[in-house]
Formats: sequence, structure tokens, C-alpha cells
Amino acid sequence: MKSSTQLLSAFTLASLAFLSACNKKEAEAPVASASAPLVAAAPVAAENVIGKTTYGKTCSMCHAANVAGAPKPGDKADWAPRIAQGMDVLYKHALEGFTGAKGQMPARGGAANLSDDDVRATVDYMVAQSR
Repeated sequence: MKSSTQLLSAFTLASLAFLSACNKKEAEAPVASASAPLVAAAPVAAENVIGKTTYGKTCSMCHAANVAGAPKPGDKADWAPRIAQGMDVLYKHALEGFTGAKGQMPARGGAANLSDDDVRATVDYMVAQSR
């Protein structure tokens, strides 16, 4: 039977060997230099649940079928001139209504119960699909 001193020495040697191996692997691992640019992962856009839901329940009745000139989400050619006007104009037309050369947009898509935030979220949803 080994004495406690022998066991302690064996344990100490094994520990030192393990730590030495760990330190060697750390030394071999590449380290980013101060001059190397750090690349951050692109943030994942949160899903616009309110806009998607409101579009599905209210706005899709006209926009999915291009009723009264309503641009279909994803139709980049139809949306481009609208997007070029800026988001404030798109929000205003969606909130207050608009009559233009291509058709009409009723205020709040004809759903007076929609909040301003719901309307804006839906505009954001459709524009994101159409960029």
C-alpha cells in the first residue's frame, strides 16, 4: 500500500502535467491582434409580429390582390417610388388616407380601431418585404 505522501506526490505530478498541457494548448491557440478587425455578427432582426398580424387580418384584403392600386408586399417596382418618398409620408398616407394616380388608400386601411402604432408596424412590415 502506498503512503499518503506518495499518493499526494503522484496527484501533484499528474495535476502539474495536466496544467502544463492546458497551458501549452492555450499558447498554441490563435489570439486576435489589436490591429485585426473584429467582425461582429449581424444582428438578427426581430420579427414584426404586430405588423404581420395586422397585415394578415386587415391590409391583405386589398394589398394581396392589388385592389384600388394597393401595392403588393414584395413588389419592389411598385413599392420603390413609394419608399423613395420616405417613411413619414408612408405613415401619413396609411394613417390619414390618400388618393393618388394609382388608386386610393383609406385611412387606417378602413379599420378605424387600429392604433397609430399598429398602422406604423404594418407599414414597416410591408416595406421590409418590398426593399
